[in-house]
Amino acid sequence: MNVKIQTVHFNADSKLIEYVNRKLEKLTVFSDRIIQVNVFLKLDNVVHSIKDKIAEIRVHVPRHNFFVKSTSKSFEESFDDAFDSLVTQIKRKKEKQAA
Repeated sequence: MNVKIQTVHFNADSKLIEYVNRKLEKLTVFSDRIIQVNVFLKLDNVVHSIKDKIAEIRVHVPRHNFFVKSTSKSFEESFDDAFDSLVTQIKRKKEKQAA
């Protein structure tokens, strides 16, 4: 599984990168066919003084791509929301293939 983490408009600290990598390792439990995972962490440049944190995760498996996006006030919360949605998508796809 090839993992790429990209940050847009900021530099992530090592704790955030470690957190994301630790969570992504759990994906192998749900699918052993994952080829690549792209994570995008972005600051939403809105007019407000408080910028929202956006986490996007794209997972590539043979003949299918999963994509999730979540926004909140912290990267960890955004990533957790997106990760949970991603796990749900992967489980649904696996159930359809088994049926």
